[in-house]
Amino acid sequence: MRTTKIEWTEKTWNPITGCTKYSAGCAHCYAATMTRRLMAMGLDKYMDGFEKVVVHEENLKEPFGWSPSNIFVCSMSDIFHKDVPFEFVDKIMDTIIKTPQHRYQILTKRAERMEEYFSTRKVPKNAWLGVTIENKNAKQRIRHLSNIDCGLHFLSCEPLLEDLGSLDLSNIQWVIVGGESGVSARPMKESWVLNIKEQVLGSKIPFFFKQWGTWGADGIKRNKHENGKQLEGRVIQQMPVYR
Repeated sequence: MRTTKIEWTEKTWNPITGCTKYSAGCAHCYAATMTRRLMAMGLDKYMDGFEKVVVHEENLKEPFGWSPSNIFVCSMSDIFHKDVPFEFVDKIMDTIIKTPQHRYQILTKRAERMEEYFSTRKVPKNAWLGVTIENKNAKQRIRHLSNIDCGLHFLSCEPLLEDLGSLDLSNIQWVIVGGESGVSARPMKESWVLNIKEQVLGSKIPFFFKQWGTWGADGIKRNKHENGKQLEGRVIQQMPVYR
């Protein structure tokens, strides 16, 4: 049963909360905005605010009680933030290993630290590893991701902030693309998306177009729901084969 609005997953699991800005894609962080809302609602888990990274031992066992699902790990933080001890990441991986009925989607902007972590550890068979590629400066993260021995590597080009040019997709099995949402959202051009789509589908890799966001394909700013999820007149939301 889906319990999140994030289209490319079914559930979110947050044994870590809080983060700090790391690159251009973080400028209008949705998790920071959501944390402020949850604080206003009085949820204890988020009362430390977004700028403080907090690990939650009490949430480590949550997936044991869930039906088989695709689970996005740490949607409200970054599992490879420098303030998260590798010892705690080990505990997260232990839960992943012990719940093989799930598929865990781990996404980070801190690709170097992820590579460092897995240089001395094996990736669980039911874990997918991904990096965010929002602009050309972030493309170097692909190399760190590809260096890790993993069943499924993926890219999240969201928020897409510029034309990425040529991408090295030689060890990538899934690509997600999406525009930014919110009052201060930066526009995404259709030509940028089509460039990625052509490379991805040309390489016979599943392509998932998540949304236009606040700016439509026509360059007009409006409610993201009005802009929709269609690219060239159709919805393209391909998922990889489960591994």
